[in-house]
Amino acid sequence: MMDIFRLKKLGIFAGGVLFGTAGIKILSSKDAKKVYTNCTAAVLRAKECVLKTATTVQENAEDILAEAQQINDERAAQEAANVEESAEVNAGADVLKEVE
Repeated sequence: MMDIFRLKKLGIFAGGVLFGTAGIKILSSKDAKKVYTNCTAAVLRAKECVLKTATTVQENAEDILAEAQQINDERAAQEAANVEESAEVNAGADVLKEVE
């Protein structure tokens, strides 16, 4: 009974060594090198695409920020003009009260 388990373990070990050796041969073949090269080229193309998209998004965000700042500046100027106008109206009302 012990001999069967030993032979089974030895067979599994030998199969693993054989499979590993064959795997290394396959992974280091010329065909595998072509596959690795094509995959690397695809990854580089994808990287370029992602960087281009990121640049576009960043430029759009900068434009949005500039426009938002311009809108806030215009609102602040309009509010300041409204405050001045309101102050002038109040000053005119005070003058009218004094005249009466």
